[in-house]
Amino acid sequence: MIVPFSIIIPARYASTRLPGKPLLDIKGKPLLQHVFETASQTHAKSITVATDDERIKNCAESFGAEVIMTSTKHDSGTDRIAEAARHLQMGDDEIIVNLQGDEYGLPAALIEQVATCLYENPEKQVATLCEAITSMDDYLDPNNVKVIFDKMNTAIYFSRSPIPMKRSGGLPESAHRHIGLYAYRAGYLQEFTQLPVCELEQTEALEQLRVLYNGGKIHIETAVDKTGIGIDSAKDLETARTGKSE
Repeated sequence: MIVPFSIIIPARYASTRLPGKPLLDIKGKPLLQHVFETASQTHAKSITVATDDERIKNCAESFGAEVIMTSTKHDSGTDRIAEAARHLQMGDDEIIVNLQGDEYGLPAALIEQVATCLYENPEKQVATLCEAITSMDDYLDPNNVKVIFDKMNTAIYFSRSPIPMKRSGGLPESAHRHIGLYAYRAGYLQEFTQLPVCELEQTEALEQLRVLYNGGKIHIETAVDKTGIGIDSAKDLETARTGKSE
């Protein structure tokens, strides 16, 4: 089934570890172009790059992307896509996929999946994805966000800590890593960005906890395909460029 949704790609220049990250070259193309081309493989009715930087705007327009210039004061990509959605005058029930501008090699099928998840669960405000954790190192790594969810695939909690913790030790079969790809209903997106940051969100440095803290529901499903590489460090960039990881 093809569901109606739009994609907004938030892209900023001022990355702490990799300045100008969306413009970095990977195999002859800027990172942002790789992300846009993935988005273009979906059935999205519109694809928009949301940025606050003229260099990114010019780059995006050079390969045919629609661009909306946004405020330089946003704290997160979610705030940026909320502003873009207002510019686009999206209706409250329209589905928006937040596709981060540093997601290299993410399969288009996952974008379609997360949009479909939200469409098929109208009682929930947000949808996202996860994958099983098969390594104890990954389970213990605070950079891998863990998620637990109920029998209705509603998220219970996200944490950088190893959850659920197996009392007898070892890696629990129910351990899952969160994949940071989100679908929102446009109306809820505007509500969410007006909510104050909560203590749990600050403690874990996980924005999605603001949804749960305020009584929102996040639908979560296991990804139908392997994820790509989130380009967060020089090591990630080298892996993307060479296809090799240590």
